[in-house]
Amino acid sequence: MPTFKSEFLRVMHERGFIHQISDESGLDDLFATEVVTAYIGFDATAKSLHAGSLIQIMMLHWMQKTGHRPIALMGGGTTMIGDPSFKDEARKLLTVEDIQSNLTGIRKNFARYIRFGDSPRDAVMVNNADWLLDIKYVSFLRDVGRHFSVNRMLSFDSVKLRLDREQSLSFLEFNYMILQAYDFVELNRRYGCRLQMGGSDQWGNIVSGIDLGHRMDTPQLFALTTPLLTTASGAKMGKTASGAVWLDPEMMSPYDFWQYWRNTEDADVGRFLKLYTTLPLDEVARLEKLGGAEINDAKKVLATEITAMLHGREAAEQAAETARKTFEEGALAETLPSVDVPAAALEQGIGILSLFVTAGLAASNGEARRHIQGGAVRLNDEPVRDDRRTVTRADLGDGGVIKLSLGKKKHILVRPA
Repeated sequence: MPTFKSEFLRVMHERGFIHQISDESGLDDLFATEVVTAYIGFDATAKSLHAGSLIQIMMLHWMQKTGHRPIALMGGGTTMIGDPSFKDEARKLLTVEDIQSNLTGIRKNFARYIRFGDSPRDAVMVNNADWLLDIKYVSFLRDVGRHFSVNRMLSFDSVKLRLDREQSLSFLEFNYMILQAYDFVELNRRYGCRLQMGGSDQWGNIVSGIDLGHRMDTPQLFALTTPLLTTASGAKMGKTASGAVWLDPEMMSPYDFWQYWRNTEDADVGRFLKLYTTLPLDEVARLEKLGGAEINDAKKVLATEITAMLHGREAAEQAAETARKTFEEGALAETLPSVDVPAAALEQGIGILSLFVTAGLAASNGEARRHIQGGAVRLNDEPVRDDRRTVTRADLGDGGVIKLSLGKKKHILVRPA
């Protein structure tokens, strides 16, 4: 077990963030003696990041908390190509306008995790479009492209996987790793950045940046990657059966976000407390020892602490209280997520299947029908067994709302507008 001198790497190790480091002792010495600048890249493929990105955001948080400077690199340029790493097919190409809109949304995700500003330890948000979009192609090939071996690029696991499956890898995508490597060199030149961090699937791309830096006379650069996380049952982090666990409150309510973490599998509670909260490790150890029904108390702490970091303590505690009223008291909590439907539509009547789709509890009428057939659907806490049922104003209950439920943990209030 390694013993680190620097506080940052010690925190990373104790809390389970480290998968690989390119030069363990060299990076430890650097963190122990200097204010280190490090970056993680985020491509702008949606208007928000999702919970799968939280491990990287937490690394930037701990960078700053231990006295160093984080860079959040926005991939305004690289998103125009799309990272092919371990993907079965090319990503859909986005327009410049789409990318810019997504960048605006993503910036908000970082607000409660890192502090931006102009002091030496304040975080920096950078867009790689600032340098990538002005590249002159022939000059770039001569100055940068000549340092890359196609033989070596073909040996990377992320590329081999696509080729072994006989799936097309376009020349456009093949350039992605060159541009990511160049980002590292450019960030070193502009900001003195010495470390790139990311998931373990990025190891080959990051090491290419280190090698390019060596060939283009930068100081020694470093790599640190995290494990690729799945839940104890093998599910991908940040995804649910109904879609992504978004960080933007307009795309996923704080209550639904809280519920996602409240439903964590028992075996994951301790690991997630270390990675996604700043609770002291002795408190984490106490919580992960809880067994039986008490493990639910640890899950509530997990959900509340993670939600508080993203949405604020008030929103987190309100979500916890809404859940308590809904599940423990059986009460109708007015702070449950809600959806507005036209009052005129309720006058005419809305099919239960359509209403479930509108409320976001099912992706299609067919899925809603299957939920009804499985006995998982309730309207105002009464089971729905007829998939042709029509919902009207007569179904409005206390407070002038209709409560839709899927299983025991998903509830939406329907309000006439």
